[in-house]
Amino acid sequence: MKMRIGLAQFNPTLGALEENTDKILEIAKISKSIGVQILAFPELAITGYPPEDLLFRNEFLQDVSSALQKLSSELPSDMITVLGFVRFDSAGIYNSAAIIYNNQIIGTYDKTFLPNYGVFDEFRYFTEGREPLSIKLGGLRIGITICEDIWYPEGPSRWLAALSNAHLILTLNASPFEIGKPEIREEMIKVRARDSKTFIAYVNLVGAQDELIFDGHSFIVSPDGEVIARAPGFRESLLVGDLDMSNITHIRRFFPHPIEKRRIVQLYEARYSPHEVELGEPVPSPETTTASNELPIEVLENQVLPLEKGIAQVYSALVLGVRDYFRKTGFKKAVIGVSGGIDSALVACISADALGSENVIGVIMPSRYTSRESLEDANQLLDNLKVRKITIGIDKIFNEFLNSLNDTFRGLEPDITEQNLQARIRGNLLMAIANKFKALVIATSNKSESSVGYATLYGDTCGAIAPLKDVYKTTVYKLAKYRNSISPVIPERILVKPPSAELKPDQRDEDELMPYKILDEILKRFIEGGEDLKQIVAKGLPKAEAQRAIKLLLMNEYKRRQSPPGFKVSPKAFGKDWRYPIINAWRPKV
Repeated sequence: MKMRIGLAQFNPTLGALEENTDKILEIAKISKSIGVQILAFPELAITGYPPEDLLFRNEFLQDVSSALQKLSSELPSDMITVLGFVRFDSAGIYNSAAIIYNNQIIGTYDKTFLPNYGVFDEFRYFTEGREPLSIKLGGLRIGITICEDIWYPEGPSRWLAALSNAHLILTLNASPFEIGKPEIREEMIKVRARDSKTFIAYVNLVGAQDELIFDGHSFIVSPDGEVIARAPGFRESLLVGDLDMSNITHIRRFFPHPIEKRRIVQLYEARYSPHEVELGEPVPSPETTTASNELPIEVLENQVLPLEKGIAQVYSALVLGVRDYFRKTGFKKAVIGVSGGIDSALVACISADALGSENVIGVIMPSRYTSRESLEDANQLLDNLKVRKITIGIDKIFNEFLNSLNDTFRGLEPDITEQNLQARIRGNLLMAIANKFKALVIATSNKSESSVGYATLYGDTCGAIAPLKDVYKTTVYKLAKYRNSISPVIPERILVKPPSAELKPDQRDEDELMPYKILDEILKRFIEGGEDLKQIVAKGLPKAEAQRAIKLLLMNEYKRRQSPPGFKVSPKAFGKDWRYPIINAWRPKV
């Protein structure tokens, strides 16, 4: 018993129902031409993920239903297609999978486990499903699950393997990226496959939606837990796998044990109403199935592409995030303030890689405090990247501001007010250039600065998107060095000089804050690890610095709420992951 399956790792635009539908049809046509018998698309493929409050618009739900009907009538009739969509009836709205065959919707499966943590709010929108689904295709059985369902040992996959004797489980996913997540997913699916003695095919969304990035990395695991096919990360592809299921019956002869089986039966009889859709014999694959090299989507047949690791994952994610943010919002050009520092250098590289050098404008805005080295480094960086370069000195404008405020500030010593004025002048210039050239400003602040409020509202926080919002300063350096390993575009001096905002004489970031290595470790433990002050200090971190960092973190929520969105790459990003109140008098105890 052999089966050729296809996993369509594609990049929908949220809400672009007609565009997404046309793309699904195109991929299905390609799949049929190379002999795919079962084709799976990701979770909520028709709408994009997450559709959020669009789900409260009845017209939107009706349009999704119309798109599904169009697909059912136009998809190849003799190929089974499984795709995610939004189903609704009088009982609620469901995160569902449609099974389409012979131009009919022959069955639907509703997601059972609805995530409601971190960036997920599915309880707000969806009703839980109660009917595990399997498809009988000749002598084969195929089970369907959606994303969170597969993470639970006692979830639908257990019933599908133990009671319906599924040979293959298709799991449809919109699993957001964070560093290390692709490896975690694979390890979990390997365990499920070994426990269930079945093939598991994991298809994941790819692309960016607001602050979320979906990395793809779709894959197929054999019953013994081996990855036998893997798609690339961060780009669209059609992963094709030829599965030989003839030995699964022998492998699973004594699975599960009768006592275990009885326990699973009792569990599912209490909670669920499993059902099965029966089809005829599978359509045989044509003998010639090799994909053409000229197809509009990358086709990978029985290939296991390597996983990117560590910092390379993060860089690829940020490039995809910027590219999709611009493409899906209809903008082409980006404007970046380039200071000669590490943050703006990295953002310029990410933007040029994402959008093309011809679509990036780098703006150098020196003041009386800008060092000669910073000017040289900024110019060298932009020349290396081959982006358009604009230089506008801000001293004249700064003097006008100071003169206008002279009477109001008479008798008061210069302080951070004058520093912030410079940042806001630069922000105004960037916005003016972006308006004139129909571009978007990309902000350059990082997570360390955003955490402790070391960024000027309406100055260096202005912009449509902040790629480094979830990237700590220490990680910024790692990303910059990684980018230079591809091609050395960032001047070496930027990588080694002490970071400085250059808003007053001899300014150094770490003199005003603390060493970034210490600051970032404190922040990671408090934000991502959930550790309290005592635990942080017990790890050997200085108490005074930990108290100060946490105090600054909690008192600067008002700034973060007004700063541009950024892409999630860590276990807990500012945004949907982090929901602290702005007015908050609570402080951790020592």
